[in-house]
Amino acid sequence: MSLSEIKSRITAAETAAGRAAGSVELIAVSKVQPNERVEAVLKEGHRVFGENKVQEAAGKWPGFREQYDGIKLHLIGPLQTNKARQAMELADVIHAVDRPKLANTLARLAQEMGHCPDLFIQVNTGAEEQKAGVLPSDADGFIKECRDLDLPVQGLMCIPPVDEEPSLHFALLAKIAARNGLSGLSMGMSSDFETAIALGATHVRVGSAIFGARDYSA
Repeated sequence: MSLSEIKSRITAAETAAGRAAGSVELIAVSKVQPNERVEAVLKEGHRVFGENKVQEAAGKWPGFREQYDGIKLHLIGPLQTNKARQAMELADVIHAVDRPKLANTLARLAQEMGHCPDLFIQVNTGAEEQKAGVLPSDADGFIKECRDLDLPVQGLMCIPPVDEEPSLHFALLAKIAARNGLSGLSMGMSSDFETAIALGATHVRVGSAIFGARDYSA
């Protein structure tokens, strides 16, 4: 599938949901993708990308930013506190704020550095042990904690369990965001982004459908 096809499907989903055209931002998830595939998407004019790991982002994006203007980089994977400074230097948006220790580290660094990327709080909507994110029952308290630290929380993010109906998780995330006055919803991936848009997603994270299958053996 091509970038233009994905964008057309997003536009159609916006229309079907009665939402304004352009209200959903497409994050092209370039993790583990070879540079030539990423550059092909850059040459098509797309500028919003997502990476899972700080180290991979550091090896890829400074060079691309020298060649292409207007790149916006989202870090969407779990973030270790010892990588927080580098993450804040690289990324425009961090999607996986998921625990008090990380929130406190980001707040301290923001004071020190004089800036902070926009932040999304990850909610573990399926309460999966292996997955990062605050539990839904703890989300309101953690959102308040982050706000009390003057962190620029823009919204919430989730990754639904692979074996469950994603719409239930998207609806739950939207409900938590609404009662906390948050407008940003980072939810929906290659297989379910249209469902996410119908339920209010403002950011969808699409990788393999744009770039092709990832090769983890490289």
